[in-house]
Amino acid sequence: MRHDLTASLSGCLALAGLLAFAAVPVAAEEPTEMEMGTAPALDTATTEPVDLSGAGTEMAIVPEVPPGSPRDPDGAFFLDGVAPGLLAANGVFDSKTPDLVVTLRGGVQVSSAYFGSSESETSFNGAARIDYLRFPNGFEYGSGAAVGYRTGLGLRGSVRYIGGRNSSHYEELNGLDNVDWSLETGLGIGYEQRNYRVFADARYGVIGHNSWVADVGADGIAYPVDGLTLTFGPRLNFGSNRFADTYFGISSTEAERSTAGLSEYNPSGGLLGVGAELGARYLWNERWGVEGYASYARLVNDAADSPITEQGSADQFSVRVGITRRISLDF
Repeated sequence: MRHDLTASLSGCLALAGLLAFAAVPVAAEEPTEMEMGTAPALDTATTEPVDLSGAGTEMAIVPEVPPGSPRDPDGAFFLDGVAPGLLAANGVFDSKTPDLVVTLRGGVQVSSAYFGSSESETSFNGAARIDYLRFPNGFEYGSGAAVGYRTGLGLRGSVRYIGGRNSSHYEELNGLDNVDWSLETGLGIGYEQRNYRVFADARYGVIGHNSWVADVGADGIAYPVDGLTLTFGPRLNFGSNRFADTYFGISSTEAERSTAGLSEYNPSGGLLGVGAELGARYLWNERWGVEGYASYARLVNDAADSPITEQGSADQFSVRVGITRRISLDF
């Protein structure tokens, strides 16, 4: 389903209010995340710093959830017990001494149909975020607690999925080559305190575009009400020559086939987008929560000068929201 940009803007404005609906005394952390869905113009995966101490522990990892969380008398969230398996509390997905802690998110996303598009599309959006991983040698990555920010300088993991572009689905792109979906993986470095963080990530398209991208950003972190954590800050998006050519370039053959009269274009990489992202996370308890993100990016330099962008829009929007479930596994 397609939506105009007015709908996307409305979604951005409504996001913070939607997630601030309730109040429970809990905080949250920013771990490694893999996004799946239609490619937004600005979608930076974030992580907690890696714990470089190498100190293992056998203590039960049970995050604190202060009184007032919506539990039943047995201490379970109201959705736990409705269905077996993933929804059930204290089962196989809730080990007290986990080697792996993952947060899963499922929801919807409204984003630009493709890089440079003036149209928006609604799609499913999912995420798999690694909060904590303990290796056999005792080395620990991330944090086993579901609440609280880690502080200091640390490594970050970064993963992004970009959906494919089928040119036959868009009249303005008819005649251009299709672009396959891509999976980017990489690392970064970040510095974080309770009320702010800065980071820089580099990723390579191991599947798909086979090129380099990088993101630099900073966030202010606020806790306006109990249970709600807000983040907001600027983003800079970089891409290599090959990345720019994949999504914004037009070969001479494509120009000849273009029914919209798009001319040949050979872009260079560099700074391709500037923007900002608003994030919000609310935890009902240590297992369940809701989170959402609204981002805006302005395509610049060769990305903005591409005929693909000129017949579309340099303003790129993305809004995504979903329910989260934290699972803990003991191997």
